[in-house]
Amino acid sequence: MIKKIYGKHTFYFALLTVGLSIVALLGKNFFSVLNELSILFVCLFLILSIGISHGALDNYKSNKLLTIYKIKNKAIFFAIYILISALVIFIWSLYTTFTLLAFLLVASYHFGLEDTSFLHKGNSFLDQVFYLIKGSLIIFAPLFFHFDETLKIFETLMLSKVFLTFIELEHWIINICLFLSFMGYLYFAYKNKFEDFEIIFLDMLSIIILNYIFSPIIAFTVYFCFLHSIRHIISLSNELDKNNLSKGVKIFIMKALPLTVVTAILYLIAAFFLSKYYGLNDVIIKVIFIGLASLTFPHILLEYLLEINEK
Repeated sequence: MIKKIYGKHTFYFALLTVGLSIVALLGKNFFSVLNELSILFVCLFLILSIGISHGALDNYKSNKLLTIYKIKNKAIFFAIYILISALVIFIWSLYTTFTLLAFLLVASYHFGLEDTSFLHKGNSFLDQVFYLIKGSLIIFAPLFFHFDETLKIFETLMLSKVFLTFIELEHWIINICLFLSFMGYLYFAYKNKFEDFEIIFLDMLSIIILNYIFSPIIAFTVYFCFLHSIRHIISLSNELDKNNLSKGVKIFIMKALPLTVVTAILYLIAAFFLSKYYGLNDVIIKVIFIGLASLTFPHILLEYLLEINEK
């Protein structure tokens, strides 16, 4: 039942991708009028509403973890969660290149695992490697199709000039990594005995089309909000009510709303603070990606601790 719902979501996401692409191609003159800042504001809004909401149930997931470790004070969880987030931002300010690369690796693995787990729940070392390889398509597709724009984003995120120069000179690495990411999709199609192959294929095709047609920030926003986040929300809603998905979605919205609003407010406060030192375009890019990094690490740590304890 749930796999059928995921299949429908994949199909609708592919339709959304094609529809947006057609509109972008036909309305090229209209969209050229829109400046980069207005596009960034739309992307930020979508990420602050749909995107970060898919991790807003960490508050409730922590109850299970606290029970396992026999901790009664929930404030301890919030303190550790916030401390890890703040530590990520602090380390980013000191060791930008290292932290950014670590984030890209962790994010690739997370995308590969979360977007595939409903089809294949492999736990072998090779499976873990291919989760990383499959998820890396989100990183290497924009580098392949919009190299200069992607490097500009990396530069805004304070990636070292030495590393930027290395990427420019060794462009062949991007081609190989993009090819390997395709192999990641093929690997999981094979592991699943090519059952539901169309879901895996449509996922890959949609991501390629998005990154070919749109700028890196738009492509990432559409993927992150409407494929990755919605898929995760479906999973969480199903856990909340296994008999009625619609009811589960309503419960999810009610439970996720408070933490989503608080996180969005913190994002806006950070943006206001940074606007005193950087232009608005750079500020939005910084709060989107550095903010996501600060949330991703504690979110994945929570998921990992729950997984190993459930085993």
